[in-house]
Amino acid sequence: QVQLVESGGGLVQAGGSPRLSCVASLRTFSRYAMGWFRQVPGKEREFVAAISRSGGNTNYSDSVKGRFTISRDNAKNAVYLQMNSLKPEDTAVYCCAARLTLYGSRVLYEYDYWGQGTQVTVSS
Repeated sequence: QVQLVESGGGLVQAGGSPRLSCVASLRTFSRYAMGWFRQVPGKEREFVAAISRSGGNTNYSDSVKGRFTISRDNAKNAVYLQMNSLKPEDTAVYCCAARLTLYGSRVLYEYDYWGQGTQVTVSS
């Protein structure tokens, strides 16, 4: 059974810089592009960032571009989201997702596996 487990969330002050981690129990992790999405109650899950399976290609939503950085370590079956200059509007549950293809996607239904998410709460 495939599992994606996120960690690193919590209560953070505005301007803080936490790093989220996602470890996947995928036997061939390096064949999967990875993405991060976030969701707040009452709203649709929204794209945050994605990374290709080699790590050479990344893309970001406009709301986080320049503040967040996605990276991966295929030897550890892990993908990371470095979050800088956090704002209260970044408060959400952050989920990682895996897609068996070369490049990540901004479209959530194009992903094959999802984690349960980790809550990030930004206080002003």
